[in-house]
Order: sequence, then structure tokens, then C-alpha cells
Amino acid sequence: MKIAILSRNKKLYSTRRLVEAAEAHGHEVKVIDVLRCYMNITSLNPTIHYKGEVLEPFDAVIPRIGASVTFYGTAVLRQFEMMNVYPLNESVAVTRSRDKLRSAQLLARKGVGMPVTGFAHNPDDIQDLLKVVGEAPTVIKLLEGTQGIGVVLAETNKAAESVIQAFMGLKANIMVQEFIKEAGGSDIRCFVVGDKVVAAMKRQGPEGEFRSNLHRGGSASLVRLTPSERATAVRAAKIMGLGVCGVDLLRSNHGPVVMEVNSSPGLEGIEAASGKDVAEIIIKHLEKRVAEMSNSASRSRTRGKG
Repeated sequence: MKIAILSRNKKLYSTRRLVEAAEAHGHEVKVIDVLRCYMNITSLNPTIHYKGEVLEPFDAVIPRIGASVTFYGTAVLRQFEMMNVYPLNESVAVTRSRDKLRSAQLLARKGVGMPVTGFAHNPDDIQDLLKVVGEAPTVIKLLEGTQGIGVVLAETNKAAESVIQAFMGLKANIMVQEFIKEAGGSDIRCFVVGDKVVAAMKRQGPEGEFRSNLHRGGSASLVRLTPSERATAVRAAKIMGLGVCGVDLLRSNHGPVVMEVNSSPGLEGIEAASGKDVAEIIIKHLEKRVAEMSNSASRSRTRGKG
């Protein structure tokens, strides 16, 4: 196969591992910076140009699109889809997962366990919103934040009011969530490929830090999942429409609750903690899906000729 990897930096661990795994399976791989792509959008012959040249056809595309370039990155991914290139994750699913509020609404509609979450626009509604979410401490999140940036823990209702008012004053969109105290500053990253969890790790925040992101100094360790946690992670991935993703769970007193579904999960932490070759698992999944799509297309053409 010819595989395109949409990544702005070919030296990143996750990108390098995917390239290594794909080449080990005999595939031809090209790493493409989405911001250097430009497109000819036409119904007759849609094309993608890259650094002055028209990209040759690919069989599959692996999106590793950073949150800061989601809009343009998913536009490029849609162009690949228009050209009948199989996406590891579809553009609509990536966009859906990047919208924290939309993700929460979709998961809630399907009955997936989540922290109580509130959203408001008018400062006059802040006090009532905090009553809905529950007693402090309260977690306040910027909808556009990533890797723990823009996430604040307010220890009291007065502090929560002040933080929310400040964010609203900056015209920032935020949501307010209950704080799962019993999680103890840790969460569980479930790495979902296809219809199962292929690896998992527990992430623990440093002393005095409620955020467990590895980018914030958190540590990772191997963890044994319960059947309920596995089922919740797989269900969350399916609701988002993602073939490969990281589902972040908290262990609460009322079972696993989903914090986030990440469409471009990093490989370094999960491979180190689990000891599994997650990159190879992803490539094998991609091979299977492309083969299934090809066989389906062949059967459709045969029936059409009949």
C-alpha cells in the first residue's frame, strides 16, 4: 500500500513509529505537513498539491492532526476522502471528537458515564450553573484547550465564579464539570483500535497536581482494566466514529466516566507503559480495513455489471 501520514513533524515519536511499522510491513509511506497542502476542489478531478507538486494517489491516509490546525487539517483530510483514499479516522469523526461540548452531548445522549457537566453563556447564570454541577471543588475547562492547558480546579464556589467570569470576559467558551475526587489525580488512557482496547495505562499527576497529562509531568504505569472500563472505552470510540483513538477514563464511585476521546493519541507513553507494539497493531488494522473496502468495492462493481 501507499500510505500518507498527515503530520507536521516527521521526527515526532508517534509519527516515526507509524512509519517504521508501515515500512516493516512493506508499505510505501510519505509524511505530509497538512499546512503545506493546497487543494483543487472540483467534482471532476479533485487533487491535492504539496510543495508545488500534485500528490500521487494513495491507498490510505493516517491523520495525525494537531488540535491547533484542526480546521485546515480536516479540510485536507476531506480532500483525501473525496479522492477515495481510505482514512484511518474520518474527517467528520476527528472534528466531532475535537469539540469537547459536542462530544459530551453525544456521549450523554447514548448513556455513557460522564462527570456532571454544565455549559452557559450569560454571567448572570453562573451561580445557578454551579448548583447544577454540584458543590466545589469544580473543574473549569476551555473548550479549545489540549494537554491539560486551560483546565482549572476551583476549590470553592466563589473561586469558580471568579474564574468563569474571567473566561467569559475574554469571550472564551468554557464548560464546568464535577470534580471526581476519588480518582486521586489519576486517569486511565485506553487505546482503542477497531472494536477492542489493545493497550491501557494509568496516568498519575505529580504531587499537588489534579491533571494527569504526561505533558504536565504525570507518570504512566501498566493498569488492569475491568470489563466495564473496556466496554465503556470501546463504546465511546464507536459513538465518536473513530477507528483508532485514546479514551480517557476516571474511576468514580459510580463506575467509569469518560473525560475525553482523543483522535490522535500519542504512542510513546502507551507503548512504554504497556510494552506493546501499538504502531504495528494500528498498521495491521489499517491493512484489514483497506482490504475489506477493496473487496466490498469489487463485489459492488461485479453486481453492477450483472
